[in-house]
Amino acid sequence: MVRWAAFSCVLVPVVLVVYGTSVGGAAAAALGLAAVTAACRVLLRQSERSAARARAAEPPPRGRRARTAPGAHRGGRHGAGSAPGD
Repeated sequence: MVRWAAFSCVLVPVVLVVYGTSVGGAAAAALGLAAVTAACRVLLRQSERSAARARAAEPPPRGRRARTAPGAHRGGRHGAGSAPGD
């Protein structure tokens, strides 16, 4: 993801200059993109850290039933309306 952000921070000013924008305007756009990219990266890292902390604080699952996801079907019939030919 960071590679794509760096690529766009370089590509966008080049395209702007090619299409007639001043070099100063393209440089300002590059700085703006770099600032937004840095802010998003910081927020993403913070979110990942808090999610990891929440997972670590959660007690481990106990017993056999804890392994299945809530609402998961464990076999058998699934309902009256799902039979073929209805």
